[in-house]
Amino acid sequence: MSLLKKIGSDYIAAYKAKDKDRVSVLRMLKSELKNKQVETGNEPSDAEVLDLITKQVKQRKESIEQYSNAGREELAEQEAAEMALLKEYLPEALTQEELEKAIDDTIAELGAEGMKDMGRVMGQITAAYKGRIDGKVASSLVRAKLNA
Repeated sequence: MSLLKKIGSDYIAAYKAKDKDRVSVLRMLKSELKNKQVETGNEPSDAEVLDLITKQVKQRKESIEQYSNAGREELAEQEAAEMALLKEYLPEALTQEELEKAIDDTIAELGAEGMKDMGRVMGQITAAYKGRIDGKVASSLVRAKLNA
C-alpha cells in the first residue's frame, strides 16, 4: 500500500473513531498532498510524501522551540503531539552510531579529505538516508570528521 493510500485509510479510521487530534493532523496532511497533486498534475510519489512529512515535522520542531521560549507550554505540547503523529509515517531514524558509521563509510568511499569535499559527502548521505537523518546533526558530524 502506498503511503498516500495509508494516510487516506488512516484518516477514515481516525474519523470513525472520533480521534480529533489524528483527524486534524491527517486532514492537514491530505490537504498539503492534494495541493502538491494539483501543482504537479499527478499523484505524489512516496518519496514526495516523505519529503512533505519531513518538512511538517521540521516545522513542528521549530514551533515547539518558539512556543517553549515564549512560555506557551500548552501550545508546545499540542505541537509535540502533532509531531509524534506525523513521525509515525516516517521511516525509523538512524541512531547516532549508525549515522557515524554511514558518514565514515561515505568519507572512505569518496576519499574525502578536508572541507572542500563536505558538499559531496553531505549530498551522498542525504540522498542515501533521505527522511532518516537530521541534516543539522549529519552536517556537524561530517564537519567534525573532515576537520579531524
